[in-house]
Amino acid sequence: MSAKGMETRVAPATIRLRVNGTDRTVPAGETVRGLLESLDLVPATIVVEHNLEILDRATYDHILLREGDRLELVHFVGGG
Repeated sequence: MSAKGMETRVAPATIRLRVNGTDRTVPAGETVRGLLESLDLVPATIVVEHNLEILDRATYDHILLREGDRLELVHFVGGG
């Protein structure tokens, strides 16, 4: 079978995101939880806004990040 006329796409190895106003490059296929862990953040203590939507923490493992996504990470600190 000939591949003539068929386009072969190669998935990118990395994607670019904007996290708290800073451009970052992460591996393609990264999840929200993976991003948080790569930043040494504890997912249970972070609120994530993903493309203007506040995420439920239960979804952090399932949401794949995509090229151009925008995230705001908010970390609450206790104390008085």
